[in-house]
Amino acid sequence: MLILSSPSGAGKTTISRMLLADDDEINLSVSVTTRPPRPQELDGVHYHFVSDAEFDRMIAEDDFYEWAHVFGHRYGTPKGRIRAGLKEGQDFLFDIDWQGTQQLFQKDQQDVVRVFILPPSLDELRTRLMARAGDSAAVIESRMERARSEISHWDGYDYVVVNDDVYECFGKVREILAAERMRRQRQTGLIGFVRQLMAD
Repeated sequence: MLILSSPSGAGKTTISRMLLADDDEINLSVSVTTRPPRPQELDGVHYHFVSDAEFDRMIAEDDFYEWAHVFGHRYGTPKGRIRAGLKEGQDFLFDIDWQGTQQLFQKDQQDVVRVFILPPSLDELRTRLMARAGDSAAVIESRMERARSEISHWDGYDYVVVNDDVYECFGKVREILAAERMRRQRQTGLIGFVRQLMAD
């Protein structure tokens, strides 16, 4: 479970898209939500859309790695679907904040790899946020305040990458993923291979 976190505007979504396009063995974790679908959103692709009652049932059955209230609706990471995919050798990409990262790590430390993406400077972050047409000055200021809060949790991650250049940053994240896949405990079939090797 590869987690990418960053303040808004630091490049997490861009890096996530690049990784998903580049690597067939990783899927984006699809969250469960109680909010209604927007036009063009598909159930099971963008989100798993459920009723409040179904969300409550999933909480009662401990079927979330983490969940939270966001703007009047609830969002959660479904444990059953992720665990089934991991058993089949599938990797999952998570685009979540530091609080979700903490919850996920507490529930499944051995399978979690945490990467935090930092902007090169707060001035550059502000410039990137302003380049997104449509946000008011007040919205940008609230995003900057939230960014400072999120950046203060950088030391709760396994890896920290500064996004000076999006292609360099993507390359580093790809290297992290490759190295983590090579960890002994993540290589399925290794015990059988070594036994056969020694028997020859």
